[in-house]
Amino acid sequence: MSRGKKRRAERELAFQVLYGLSFTPANSREEMRLAFLLSPHNAGSGTGQDVSSYAFTLVEGVWSTSAKLDAAIARYAHNWRVARMGRVELTLLRLAVYELFFRQDVPPKVAINEALELSRQFGGEQAKSFINGILDAAAKAAESGEAGDAGTIQPAES
Repeated sequence: MSRGKKRRAERELAFQVLYGLSFTPANSREEMRLAFLLSPHNAGSGTGQDVSSYAFTLVEGVWSTSAKLDAAIARYAHNWRVARMGRVELTLLRLAVYELFFRQDVPPKVAINEALELSRQFGGEQAKSFINGILDAAAKAAESGEAGDAGTIQPAES
């Protein structure tokens, strides 16, 4: 399997685990790790991803920075509150924004394209354009330096 296809499969697994965690949140790193390892999507994938995989890196990264990710999403989701977003869309946005701001090895176009591909698979009719608009604004801000570095993503002013 090529690196691109492997990463796509791992992003899909990370999305599924994170989506599950949106219903049953993990209160500790150990709970999050167990949720990943015991996920039916992980066990059923035939690959049995472990905690050294890219999928786990994504799950752990999104889980541990979710407050910063939500603040960044709120900043670029004009007229939308994070609390009102659908779980599928919010999970996809968190995953892509994490890759945009915290993964220097992932080009912005790749992070956006992968989120859009997953939105076609898991999202509703309008998910793709909604997600694309927010990620495009976030990517432009990251590229211009407006967003600051990954550790200082700031929420929009009220």
